[in-house]
Amino acid sequence: MPAPVTILLVEDDAVIRRSVTMALERYGYRVTAAADGLTGLELFREGRHDLLLLDVMLPGLDGIGLCRRIRETSVDPVLMMSARGDALDVVSGLEAGADDYVVKPVDTAVLVARIRSLLRRATFTPAPGPAAGPVADRPGLSDQPDPPDRSGRPGRDRHARLVFGDLVIDTGGLEVFRAGEPVALAPTELRLLLEFAANPGIVLDRQTLLRDVWDYGWDGDSRVVDLCVQRLRKKIGAERIETVRGFGYKLRR
Repeated sequence: MPAPVTILLVEDDAVIRRSVTMALERYGYRVTAAADGLTGLELFREGRHDLLLLDVMLPGLDGIGLCRRIRETSVDPVLMMSARGDALDVVSGLEAGADDYVVKPVDTAVLVARIRSLLRRATFTPAPGPAAGPVADRPGLSDQPDPPDRSGRPGRDRHARLVFGDLVIDTGGLEVFRAGEPVALAPTELRLLLEFAANPGIVLDRQTLLRDVWDYGWDGDSRVVDLCVQRLRKKIGAERIETVRGFGYKLRR
């Protein structure tokens, strides 16, 4: 039997904390709960969690600060909860590195759907794309193998690598390099980049990205797209992703 998914819940309201814990446990999740940000940070550092569910308003260390501390060492999925859905709370949480947010009170079915979507993004395997076949005349693809290592063994086949200037995306190993240096991307950032890379030079609108990257079957908040693009630009180069005003974004070839 596979181990149950473990969620770290950090929520200061005892009633909400207990009700969310019980609801998630009914769906088979294992929940570790904390009532304040500092305790949540300690539990995060002590254990392995598949997803973190953080309230924005927390005593001691608030959810925004906690998310930033988590992002210093981890790319685990982070889902923020905001009591008001205030634009500043939402934007601050996404800028801090959260993958998504929900507004309290949240329906259990909606919360579980968001959690499942985040977990799929964190564990997905990219569908076979153009890199799986011959690479001739396909911009951005490299058909050259890696050089032999020091023992003389041949390098890996690079048919699964997409190259955009100094940016290299290994779609098989799910690794990204910029100017030869590895780039640490959160699962949503990586999936967003792979979506752009699968459509180089093509403008992708926000609703398309919400559907294909965030896995939303509803009209989601486009701010999650804008803030994730902003974070991704900081990591791979602002010039790499172009804004097409009134339409969306595209990855430059």
